Amino acid sequence: MRHLPAVLLGTATLALGACATPVPPVEVTRFHTAAPAGWAPGTRYVVDSAPLADPAAMSPGSQPSLEWNSYRLAVERQLQLQGLVAAEGASESTVPIKVRIGFERSDHAAPGKRSPVSVGVGGSTGSYGSGVGLGIGFNLGGGPRQMQDLQLSVRLDDAATGRALWEGRAISSVPVKAPAAQPSLAAAKLAEALFKDFPGESGRTITVP
Repeated sequence: MRHLPAVLLGTATLALGACATPVPPVEVTRFHTAAPAGWAPGTRYVVDSAPLADPAAMSPGSQPSLEWNSYRLAVERQLQLQGLVAAEGASESTVPIKVRIGFERSDHAAPGKRSPVSVGVGGSTGSYGSGVGLGIGFNLGGGPRQMQDLQLSVRLDDAATGRALWEGRAISSVPVKAPAAQPSLAAAKLAEALFKDFPGESGRTITVP
């Protein structure tokens, strides 16, 4: 019986972990033009092989990372759920929609401050506001958790003109060691949230559980 308190404490700790949200909420913002014809089911698209980013984000001749490919697969799944069809091997000149994808992942060094280290590529795809409220988690010992901010950016362009038809951003903050921080899980969650009720209300920021 002398070990009972320790056992109960361990059980309580596991219960707290189980009650925690496995995948944190995602904040989503979308912008689009009014009812573009390119969203009709059956419309073909091609994914730009260069990640959506600032020009300096990738060195010449570099290849997208494995993590970017996870985001690409997740985005393509959502596009196909909307009825769009991948144009395998087709040139951009023959496909109506060009899809551009980017992601960013950055660590919190301390509460309220980020480290300068950023992993991944991607960039802002619109004039988004800065009203992002990403919380900092605390462990049972009272110290700050190491958190990661994850951001997925997607832009659908008219391939012929380069004009943006739809663009959006999904962001979330997760503990570094949480399953939700794994690239495949993070990509799936962010992409699903980004395309929820596609195309979404233009200019509005929503939170997707």
